Amino acid sequence: MTGILEVAITTIKSLTDEEKPKPLHVGEVMACWIYLAGLEVAKVTVQAGIHTTNDEELKTMLKEDLELNLSQREQLYDFMLKEGISLPPAHEDMPHSDSNSIPLGVKLTDEVLANELSFKIVSLIIHAASANAESIRTDFGLLFLKFQAEKVILGAKLKQLMVKRGWIKIPPYFIPPGSQQLLS
Repeated sequence: MTGILEVAITTIKSLTDEEKPKPLHVGEVMACWIYLAGLEVAKVTVQAGIHTTNDEELKTMLKEDLELNLSQREQLYDFMLKEGISLPPAHEDMPHSDSNSIPLGVKLTDEVLANELSFKIVSLIIHAASANAESIRTDFGLLFLKFQAEKVILGAKLKQLMVKRGWIKIPPYFIPPGSQQLLS
């Protein structure tokens, strides 16, 4: 899947003739700032989740998300500094802790951690898609297209785990009145 994304990005780049990019417009700047702020918040909550869960598959998903967030953060950080954009404040890393020493009533369940991670991923996917749709500069649009695709791939993997564990929240099914369709 990432190979297809790389080919698409290379093709889009080849169709543009931006030798010297114009300055970012205020919407693009705001999109950078908000996405980076989202990555910063996600970093600490995902770290807390890693130190909370005993479920190895969930811990693996949380670690994969953290690695992706750090990679995207570094790319966006470099892009913003190159463009002269000020950076949002970064949160300190969460300290390591023993998940078994967290008292009940304070410790989040694995289901809550998975759904919270899913919500963060969806939020960043939507923001990346909006940023890309509103972009004028090709380099900016491609950066957010890449971020969106990476989060979509991770989200699909998380959804499989959530379905497997029964953690996914499904709204009630809609069956129009008079419909002959029955759920099995």
